[in-house]
Amino acid sequence: MKKPIALLFAALLLGSTAHAAEYKIDTKGAHAFVQFRIKHLGYSWLYGRFDDFSGSFFYDDKKPEDSSVNVNIDVTSLNSNHAERDKHLRGTDFLNTAKFPTATFKSTSFEPLENGEARLNGELTLHGVTKPITIDVSNIGGGKDPWGGYRQGFSGTTEFELKDFGIDYNLGPASQKVEMILDIEGIRI
Repeated sequence: MKKPIALLFAALLLGSTAHAAEYKIDTKGAHAFVQFRIKHLGYSWLYGRFDDFSGSFFYDDKKPEDSSVNVNIDVTSLNSNHAERDKHLRGTDFLNTAKFPTATFKSTSFEPLENGEARLNGELTLHGVTKPITIDVSNIGGGKDPWGGYRQGFSGTTEFELKDFGIDYNLGPASQKVEMILDIEGIRI
């Protein structure tokens, strides 16, 4: 009699955590992007991305406040589709990738809002400086994929002052903030 009760209790416990899972960010299938844009002299937008990054996230749709994210970015993989500009951006005027080849983001909290929106708070380390940032997040969706796996996707945006991370190359007053656009699809591990 005790065994069936224990099994029932275990099934209920496991059933309640079935929605909680760890996900590996799908960079191999190019289903995740870390992009940026900054105004060029205040006249147009300059877009770029980081081609090499990795990370994972934990997500529980029943308890989203328990979610967490960790991302590592190879800053040397910066790509703005212009070799000379990329060389300048990787240099000492901006990212100084020889000295600071990696950027990281580690979440500290996840605040669910309404309609799949949330605020992801965390610590961004860039150019050797660690600062708190907030990413506005939208849950794109989740479900089974055609290969027998399960995926979950999010989109996020944030902006910050370059000088907050020790980058103070003068591009004019309209070019002091960078916007990050993050589109992440994870495969349940």
